[in-house]
Amino acid sequence: MNANELAAHWMPFTPNKGFKAKPRMLTGAKGMYWTTDDQRQVLDMTAGLWCCNAGHGHPHIAEAIARQARTLDYAPCFGFGHPLSFELSERLAQLAPGNLNKVFYTNSGSESVETALKMALAYHHAQGNGGKQLFIGRERGYHGVNFGGISVGGLTNNHKAFGQWIPNDHLTHTQDLELNAFSRGLPLHGGIDKANELEKLIKRHDASRIAAVIIEPITGAGGVLPPPVGYLKRIREICDQHGILLIFDEVICGFGRTGDVFASQTFDVVPDIMTIAKGLTNGAAPMGAVLAGDHIYDAVVEHGGHGVEFFHGYTYSAHPLACAAAMATLDVYEQESLFHRGAADGDIARYFEQGLHSLKGLPGVVDIRNYSLIAAVEFEPLAGKPGASGGMIQTTAWEQGMMLRSLGDAIAMSPPLIIDKPHVDQAIGILESSIRQHLG
Repeated sequence: MNANELAAHWMPFTPNKGFKAKPRMLTGAKGMYWTTDDQRQVLDMTAGLWCCNAGHGHPHIAEAIARQARTLDYAPCFGFGHPLSFELSERLAQLAPGNLNKVFYTNSGSESVETALKMALAYHHAQGNGGKQLFIGRERGYHGVNFGGISVGGLTNNHKAFGQWIPNDHLTHTQDLELNAFSRGLPLHGGIDKANELEKLIKRHDASRIAAVIIEPITGAGGVLPPPVGYLKRIREICDQHGILLIFDEVICGFGRTGDVFASQTFDVVPDIMTIAKGLTNGAAPMGAVLAGDHIYDAVVEHGGHGVEFFHGYTYSAHPLACAAAMATLDVYEQESLFHRGAADGDIARYFEQGLHSLKGLPGVVDIRNYSLIAAVEFEPLAGKPGASGGMIQTTAWEQGMMLRSLGDAIAMSPPLIIDKPHVDQAIGILESSIRQHLG
């Protein structure tokens, strides 16, 4: 495509001038590989954007979407319904942990976060605690790009031009290179101490003002940071002690990424509200959802009287094509045993871990961290160019036939759950070559 054909599209989270000077165009995908406009096969080590967990182009999902489009292409969900959304809701409730039995549909992770924040406020209002308006997020946390999400998120670039428009404070992130560098699986040190910082924030603001704590079980876009041992359980305990809701953002962690359907099951911690998206439809159709505990739903609905109880929703909530994609995706996960394939103690996750940690000792590598089928390699910042290393490695890896995700001075890997040992070998080989080319 020439420059004029590229001009109209203002691309998201992209250096537009750089891309349009040297485009990276995808024209097809199947299984573990992309096809580019110059007919190269590129190994996908990112599952798209953390979402194509079952690999690309699965015929069962494609056929379900096409069939649904011929039957019911759209249905409004304000005061009306269609059977598939109720079937999908029941299926998700059965998969979810604890009492997360109520499903509210959105179109993305960002919208799921906005919805979860509103649910928390509505719950406290219904309980007579309307003063609970403040949210606690975490440094380096990513919760989408709507105004609520960038307020509770902890990535400065996402809000510095826009402000933070809801009351918030932030826990510190959990990374500790001095104690936990090159951890295999969950970091062993500092989990309880890091979680106890929440007590300090509660003393600062008072529990009567705090609506909820929102965190990713494993930090994603902020650098892939698995929680230290004991961290999540201690956060849950503190929230319970002070009447504060706990929201898990499982947009990247859900649907097999940690070796269970949800990370909350892997780590045995049940939140009050959970956000999901991405892997829900294997990326084949835009869809997100919020799973709410029965106590959240019951409080809001009972308080609402006979009219609309929750003044919130989207035109495309529970879109029939997205519901069909989600139902088919869940079929694939279950029939191909993908929910548990990447378990941290399983064969493919251990092989992936072994390959990653073989890179320890390469020039410029300061940390390697992983849990199940999610990992990051962090590099020493280049003199005068902080944050540039990951992008350089990503570009070189792309040229050599692999897609990575750059995160400042790190790269992230979150491959489709169908990955096998030859794919791991290919990925580690390209990554090693790319590191040596740029860092010595």
